[in-house]
Amino acid sequence: MSIPSDPAELLLLALGLALLALKLWALVDACVRPAAAFQAAGKLTKLAWIAILAAAVLLGAASVLSLFGLVAVVAAIVYLVDVRPALRGLRPGGSWG
Repeated sequence: MSIPSDPAELLLLALGLALLALKLWALVDACVRPAAAFQAAGKLTKLAWIAILAAAVLLGAASVLSLFGLVAVVAAIVYLVDVRPALRGLRPGGSWG
């Protein structure tokens, strides 16, 4: 695979790599959080979020502009802006751990 010479293709490649990094960040973050914290925060289970984000990484890798690509990015953004702050707000030693 060679680096595209067309600026539009180069922009899409850079965007695709940035969004892949975002989805991987969300997946890794979900993997390292304690399972009990998801329940304590009133969110989907840890396993459900890992499945959603793993599917986002795998299915959304096809194209940035495809339907699967957009759904995958939305899933990662929902995790990062809604679930992750709720999990981070819980302190170890509380009712969940």
